[in-house]
Amino acid sequence: MSNKALKQELQAYLEKYPDTQFMDIFSPDMCGVPRGKRIQRDDFDSVFGTGTNFCAASALMDARGQSSDDVTYGSHDGDPDVLSVAVPGSLAPVPWATLPTAQCLLQLTEFDGSPYFLDPRNVLRNALKPLNDMGLHPVMATELEFYFVVHNGTTFVPRLPRIPGSELPQEGIQFACFEDLDEIEPFLVDLHNFCTAQNIPAGAALSEYSPGQFEVNLNHVNDPVLACDHAILLKRAVKAAARKNGLAVTFMAKPFSEHSGSGLHMHVSLLNEEGENVFSGESKDGAFSDTLRHAIGGLSATMKESMAIFAPNANSYRRYAPGFYVPASPNWGPNNRDLAMRIPISSQKNRRVEHRVAGADANPYLVVAAVMAGIHHGIKNQCDPGPMTPEKTEIDYKVTLPVRWPMALDAFEAGKILPEYFNQEYHRVYGVCRREESNNFHALVTNRDYEWYLRSV
Repeated sequence: MSNKALKQELQAYLEKYPDTQFMDIFSPDMCGVPRGKRIQRDDFDSVFGTGTNFCAASALMDARGQSSDDVTYGSHDGDPDVLSVAVPGSLAPVPWATLPTAQCLLQLTEFDGSPYFLDPRNVLRNALKPLNDMGLHPVMATELEFYFVVHNGTTFVPRLPRIPGSELPQEGIQFACFEDLDEIEPFLVDLHNFCTAQNIPAGAALSEYSPGQFEVNLNHVNDPVLACDHAILLKRAVKAAARKNGLAVTFMAKPFSEHSGSGLHMHVSLLNEEGENVFSGESKDGAFSDTLRHAIGGLSATMKESMAIFAPNANSYRRYAPGFYVPASPNWGPNNRDLAMRIPISSQKNRRVEHRVAGADANPYLVVAAVMAGIHHGIKNQCDPGPMTPEKTEIDYKVTLPVRWPMALDAFEAGKILPEYFNQEYHRVYGVCRREESNNFHALVTNRDYEWYLRSV
């Protein structure tokens, strides 16, 4: 979009919301956390014009909002700025703000206009290009799970619904329970209103397979970058709706060892230039189409080196455990939630693969970039996906993926496929930054060390 078109977008917005005083401008960091600032009205024109300066190192923040000491960017290069410009179409109100406030996503560039390679949105664009060059265009949506949490005076626990007529907690999973939805109806109403105001295509809400856990689905769009924008904005809206209602939520992958983890599931189909779904049809053996099988073969081939993307921090790996519908090997087949790549029941027109490996804590842009890389690699090289798991089959839980953080980083850094899609330097920097956080995390002495070892050894 040209500067003229961006200025027209801003002008139209201010005509509709003339009292707007502030604007939240932000870009996702390496962990998928929005990083930015709140600007005043006098500064709006620059964001929707020639651009405004933005801290380059913000794209490399870790989970605690710190830059890495082990890479040049930010720590040893004088902490320079890059240029940031509004993402077209992302300007929307912030309904939860006290004073009239807008928000927009930023796209980061060098000052010569070239894409800034550390911006996760640009990483995804790089990964999409080989598929687009084939004349193939993904259509996708994400599903995000999260928990409501409370602190009981000792630790954090799921927020349980209440037994009617009392303040006593209601035990039990209560999957798909309408009473659980009814109890948080004010939150759901606010979330609906926030999503409507911000053009976030949120769909179904579901009481999930653990107490205090819920899922919100997003509708399919034909732009994977936009689908990831929706995921980032949905997280922000969920947290805001929770705060408004005196609640607290977390998208941690595994906040409670005894309960299910929270996933970032994505549904992907692939259209050709004529708008036909190339995942439809059947192969010679009567199963799914060869293109779908090859795509799954590529996802299987890249899954090991992608695990550090799908599970980006220490807590992420606690999610991989039997009995919670979280796969630890690249298996696939129809209509089975124990599988890494599930083919949902659908018509030929809507044939798609549901990728179920990533946690809700993962950066959606990087997860989708890894998935798109796997799909292209598989189609290009006609990768064999291995045996399909038949429907209604009990799955033996096998661990063939690196489900510990250092092992996943080893596999990521040794990977030969993802660097070609991610940009070699971004791939290197991601590994270095996540390794630094891993080392820092595992160097901490915790209470568990004392409880298990202080007396006995």
